[in-house]
Amino acid sequence: MASRPLIGITTSDRKSRIAWWFDWFAVWRHGGQPLRLSPTRPVPPHLDGLIIGGGDDIQAHLYGAEMHLDVRVDPERDELELQLLERFIPSGIPVLGICRGAQLINVHLGGTLDPDIYTSHEGLKPRRTVLPRKTVDIVGASQLNRILRVTWCRINSLHHQAVQRAGEGIDIVARDRDGLVQGIESRHHDFLIGVQWHPEWLIFNRPQQRLIRALIDATRRS
Repeated sequence: MASRPLIGITTSDRKSRIAWWFDWFAVWRHGGQPLRLSPTRPVPPHLDGLIIGGGDDIQAHLYGAEMHLDVRVDPERDELELQLLERFIPSGIPVLGICRGAQLINVHLGGTLDPDIYTSHEGLKPRRTVLPRKTVDIVGASQLNRILRVTWCRINSLHHQAVQRAGEGIDIVARDRDGLVQGIESRHHDFLIGVQWHPEWLIFNRPQQRLIRALIDATRRS
């Protein structure tokens, strides 16, 4: 392994430079070598770690739901990420899902999503912000709890979909105060974690930076 473990980060082809900079910096500052992966970019033969990043909605047919006509999807990216998970999860490399990435991990393992939390939860107030304005409770003794070193934290929120039924071997380990799933982890892998928020945007938040660092550290043990 190189001195900096190679961390693939999935994105869309149209992701903004500013958003990619936050992805890049989050990995670089903790000792990793970030590599952008998207449908038009080649996948290297080897990765030390993988981040399935945030972005567009996941195609509804992948988890048995009905398609909403007013959402944006990226079928090529769905295919790329599912192939990456199929390839790299069995090899045991650390995988972190961020927002859409957490949902994609759950779908890959046979779980389902709530296609729109604002239609399925009456009275839910929209909270779309990159600032840490939402409170999340973390299950004690979970891997996420051990990494963040907190039982609750404040997070940002940029999603309108959420994990509904957990996939095979997946534990729900964080929920917000509205009861929506905010964190998942695998019982069968050393590091397969998904969070519904964006830790890469919370550059001054110590618990969130511990999550990124834990991914990099796990690559050195795998």
